[in-house]
Amino acid sequence: MSIHNPMAFTFGILGNIISFMVFLAPVPTFIRIVKKKSTEDFQSLPYLVALFSSMLWLYYALLQKDTILLVTINSFGCVIETAYIAIYIVYATRETRVSTTKLLISVNVGLLSLILLLTHFLVDGPVRVQVLGWVCVVVSVCVFAAPLNILKQVVRTKSVEFMPFTLSFFLTLSAVMWFAYGLFLKDLCVALPNVLGFILGLLQMLLYGIYRNAQKVNEKSKPSADNLRSIVILSALGASEIYPVDAEPDVNGGAEEHGQTEDEKNMEASHDKLQSNECAV
Repeated sequence: MSIHNPMAFTFGILGNIISFMVFLAPVPTFIRIVKKKSTEDFQSLPYLVALFSSMLWLYYALLQKDTILLVTINSFGCVIETAYIAIYIVYATRETRVSTTKLLISVNVGLLSLILLLTHFLVDGPVRVQVLGWVCVVVSVCVFAAPLNILKQVVRTKSVEFMPFTLSFFLTLSAVMWFAYGLFLKDLCVALPNVLGFILGLLQMLLYGIYRNAQKVNEKSKPSADNLRSIVILSALGASEIYPVDAEPDVNGGAEEHGQTEDEKNMEASHDKLQSNECAV
């Protein structure tokens, strides 16, 4: 066990604690889904990818020694992400339920099975662990590329409304813990992706410091709720997770879409009423 390496064990425990909290971050979203009996505009893809990543990292950890702390957090990740997906499927519309199920079968069953079979039969021993580890690194790097969307959104709107600081902070802290864990275990596949996670985390917090006092973004430049809820924010864990940002509904969206503000509508209504009175006279 990694208990024989006190530093790796310490950082692994801290990483488990922080990752546990991050895994539970979507709970309010699913409480809302259950209460409303609808998935609204929320996307299932973040949870499917999180489950896929957790399953890959779990298999990688099981092939090695001294990785019990990776096993524990990714086992929990598999359970909680499966629960999220199950709730999503129950309350989704028929069309969304079908598409989510297809993705679940093709990615989390089909693609994962293909990776496991290829690594099991084509490579052996330490080479298998190394190949699977680099597959995990590639998946993590692809997931880490997603925060660039929200960073671009923050710079464009000069607003941090769409970037929760607390979650970004804990994900960055998690990256530090898992990087140190991988470093002390001399596991490059665990340490390497979290370097990128740490850099992106610092960039997020730097942008937060720059734009946190900026005026609230104008509604015209504010993205739609559909787009916001599909934005993926930084994931810096050994078991890469991604979470959607819950956007506030755009109450003036319909009026502005047609180039009219509420004041303009009121003026038109008053004008119509005046014309009606003139006709009556």
